[in-house]
Amino acid sequence: MSPTTFPAGPEQGHVTFLGAGPGDPGLLTLRAVEALAHADVLVAEHEVLDVVRTHARQGVSEVHTDTDPSDPGTNAPQLKVVDGASTTSGVPAVRDAAHLVMEAARGGRRVVRAVTGDPGLDTYAAEEMLACAAAGVPFEVVPGIANAVGVPAYAGVPLRDAEGADVRFVDARTASDRCWTEVGASDGTVVVSTTLDSVAAAAGELVSAGRKPDTPMTVTIAGTTTRQRTWSATLGTVAQTLKQAKVLPSPDGGRPVIAVVGERSASARRDQLSWFESKPLFGWKVLVPRTKEQAASLSDQLRSYGAVPSEVPTIAVEPPRTPQQMERAVKGLVTGRYEWIAFTSVNAVKAVREKFEEYGLDARAFAGIKVAAVGEQTAKALIAFGVKPDLVPSGEQSAAGLLEDWPPYDPVFDPIDRVFLPRADIATETLVAGLIELGWEVDDVTAYRTVRASPPPATTREAIKGGGFDAVLFTSSSTVRNLVGIAGKPHNVTVIACIGPATAKTAEEHGLRVDVMAPEPSVHKLAEALADFGLRRRASALEAGDPVTRPSERRPGARRRRSST
Repeated sequence: MSPTTFPAGPEQGHVTFLGAGPGDPGLLTLRAVEALAHADVLVAEHEVLDVVRTHARQGVSEVHTDTDPSDPGTNAPQLKVVDGASTTSGVPAVRDAAHLVMEAARGGRRVVRAVTGDPGLDTYAAEEMLACAAAGVPFEVVPGIANAVGVPAYAGVPLRDAEGADVRFVDARTASDRCWTEVGASDGTVVVSTTLDSVAAAAGELVSAGRKPDTPMTVTIAGTTTRQRTWSATLGTVAQTLKQAKVLPSPDGGRPVIAVVGERSASARRDQLSWFESKPLFGWKVLVPRTKEQAASLSDQLRSYGAVPSEVPTIAVEPPRTPQQMERAVKGLVTGRYEWIAFTSVNAVKAVREKFEEYGLDARAFAGIKVAAVGEQTAKALIAFGVKPDLVPSGEQSAAGLLEDWPPYDPVFDPIDRVFLPRADIATETLVAGLIELGWEVDDVTAYRTVRASPPPATTREAIKGGGFDAVLFTSSSTVRNLVGIAGKPHNVTVIACIGPATAKTAEEHGLRVDVMAPEPSVHKLAEALADFGLRRRASALEAGDPVTRPSERRPGARRRRSST
């Protein structure tokens, strides 16, 4: 039996002390994901909850830690109940962390106590474990990637080289004079956990203890996230470096950072080793104006390029006003009325599948019927339904591309001459006209309606119009019209990327300058084209000796060259 599936008894639960890693949700271990899936209660700081809650089951209670406001001298985490069930008169109850963890466990619940990094390096986790042991509450520990190890890896700063230097880890907040003296006398790599406004003081401690002022040093903030930034300096110049970068003074000076110090820490080779911050769209805020279901896979691809996608639905999908036509077509599908069924979108697959489920049908109803699909995502949606398409365009993934490969009707080989075409209410007539020209009869059925979505929140609208986004991806002419209609026109510093010529023309008609166009009409090729644009932009900045910035960081109103992508 896996420890993470420890059976909770009727009176006594179980506590898992879990390391959530430095911040990237992808760094959670498989064991951690398993524990989260079985949790009844999550206990963590706000930022840690953001990392782990994705893997928790629906309905899990969330409890976040907070510093006790009534005792400014207390740094130990206090717990504030936020699930509503444990509050009185709407006032959150603030209690000691260990007490609340055990209280939840005693009720027979599985509790996950998640901490940043690794529980073994957390200041208070050991005390909470001892409290559980003293109370007879069973617990386990799921290690996580420590911040002091994970952050340098994402910053492109290996901690050891072939010569195998010692590595020392120091928490500047609790380090004693003896600690500084020992690491100052060493020639090994020192990894310092500190805050942004205390980096210079930590550097001064090391110099005072014997380290040379010209010893290389890197400072990384928000490590392993797309907000990560790393500065290279020396012990003697780090204060000036942060000042010149306009990082300090800053109200964010209290934010934690990881500093790596040492001649062998490879900080001098960060240009070659900085794999994370050099991603083509690193830190770019990219607007994805599609339906939520369609945006998911595109957002995943953008994240792989280092971008921060923001999904803003511009189109809402609703059932047809009169469902009778769709009902007759589905019944005809079962009774052998059609030779072919053609799906031109994921939404069409979804509409037919929902109607099938309503009638208690499944993929077996497609037996003997030829199935066509336009686009990779449409084909995937069919396969997920249990239907393998017989025809997918070999060239352009569009109605025109489908017609290029569609066979003409042959009365000798085709016993039935009719095609079922479920599609949107605003679809063009290109496919219908082409099929009729090939000799087929077409039942053109409205399977779903597309309507303009509700406007996004005011902050999103302001970011769109004010240049807060670095890029926007338009996947159809309707997304252009709808986004402008519900949120306004993107700022002129925002990179505009379009899926094809028709979409680009619509964007230009709305006064937008198109920078990127996909080489073929595919959302994934569009994301690739934007990534290529980002790479070229980064290379140009480095070649010119300029800092690498995001489009939204450029001076408003600056002219941009039109891309020949």
